[in-house]
Amino acid sequence: MLRFAVIIAAVFALSVLMPAQIVPTSGNVFVGYSYNRAEVASTQGINLNGWNASLEGKILPHIGIVVDASGYYGSQSFASPVIPAGAPVTVNLQQYNALLGPRLSIGVGRLRPFAEALVGVSHISAPTNGFVNSDTSLAYALGGGADYRLKGPIGWRFEGDYLHTKFFSTTQSDYRVSTGIVFHF
Repeated sequence: MLRFAVIIAAVFALSVLMPAQIVPTSGNVFVGYSYNRAEVASTQGINLNGWNASLEGKILPHIGIVVDASGYYGSQSFASPVIPAGAPVTVNLQQYNALLGPRLSIGVGRLRPFAEALVGVSHISAPTNGFVNSDTSLAYALGGGADYRLKGPIGWRFEGDYLHTKFFSTTQSDYRVSTGIVFHF
């Protein structure tokens, strides 16, 4: 995690020193595909696919406030630890996150790298063989990415976050990756 923070800091430091035109924005809207490798149902990870959307408003030239929402869906089969032992149990998982926090960014030419620290809530629902288990947890995400301006205000975003939750009294340390269209205004 420390290595990731040092890399993000270095990217920002080098971006400021680059002799290029700085492109300011007043905010952006992002919508796209997102992948989450979740460790919720067992010690094995579950591959979750879904969506991610965010809205950022600038409060200073390089600092914005972000509202981030995401939803993930997937299923996994496990051998039951109870009687009858070894019987397959299928877990269908739905996870929703609502996060808020600051984002530091700088636009250099067509590229706009950013780093963010978000806090909020996460809710999980896991229907399993007729039973529904659900839990809500405080969540935080630390990460960053970059927007690449395609044409005018339209761009493409690549983003990665470390997502921390605590469902069913167990801590989860997940990683999510998102990509999609971003509109700068």
